[in-house]
Amino acid sequence: MESFRFPEDLVALQVAWLDTYTALARVPAGTGRTPLRRRLITLSCRLHAHPYWTAPGGSRGTWAELRRQARAHRWATAA
Repeated sequence: MESFRFPEDLVALQVAWLDTYTALARVPAGTGRTPLRRRLITLSCRLHAHPYWTAPGGSRGTWAELRRQARAHRWATAA
């Protein structure tokens, strides 16, 4: 299996996206979810527009690996 090396800022964006998504899932409907939704949209746009995806060697087929590394990074920093 090929190993991918992502820029730290891209991994940090994915970690922020995961954290925001988790926070949004925990907030009951009708109790101020709009700011979290807006943040999730902003982070999604920043993730998709990151220069890594347009640089040589960047592949959009690596999204699952990016999420896996972001989760691993989040767990490593939480411990």
